[in-house]
Amino acid sequence: MVRKSKADALVTRQQLLDAAEQVFLSQGVAGTSLQQVAAAAGLTRGAIYWHFEDKAALFTAMLDRVTLPCECAFDEARGATPGDPCATLLGMAMAPLRALSGHAQMQRVFRIAMHLTEYTGELAPVGERHRQAVAEFVQAMEQPCRALVPDAHGAALGLFGLVDGLMRQWTMDPSAFDLVAVGERAVRAYVAGLAAPAATASPPAAPAGSPRKSRAQPARST
Repeated sequence: MVRKSKADALVTRQQLLDAAEQVFLSQGVAGTSLQQVAAAAGLTRGAIYWHFEDKAALFTAMLDRVTLPCECAFDEARGATPGDPCATLLGMAMAPLRALSGHAQMQRVFRIAMHLTEYTGELAPVGERHRQAVAEFVQAMEQPCRALVPDAHGAALGLFGLVDGLMRQWTMDPSAFDLVAVGERAVRAYVAGLAAPAATASPPAAPAGSPRKSRAQPARST
């Protein structure tokens, strides 16, 4: 009987999380009450408070049901080929794009987290957790960037901005472009720019044998 009670409680919890995902997606997190989530799940308000202290706890549990896109990059970093910073950066940057593109629930949760949530009030700690995750992702990309450019932190921030921007734009309208194909072209171009010799950023030298222009001298009076 105890096992059955625990199993029933787990089923109820999943019902509430499924309902929260759908209601948050349709009307935003700020515009959703716990009562609405309970009603959407076909349960009482008491049932939701049995499992979740408040909306922040419910929201966090919803996030925890999926691996968020940037978390996929850490697995990619651990399996990276030593001594090939370009391949490492490409793998880390593409891992979130591939994961998001192929996972419907991750897409829903990412859309809620990025487009339909204000990280204020009771959700402020969740926003801080998100900022910490971003900082860890950027820090992980700094190591391969350090092998390519002096400003590793700036380069890693730029690459994160590229990946994050692609994911945000795509989740607003997935029909607008192919996230993986466009993302790979953009990331390859960015990484190639980091790998290019520093000399390419210098102004081109004057062609050999070209006469050097000098300022005209005033004619001497006679």
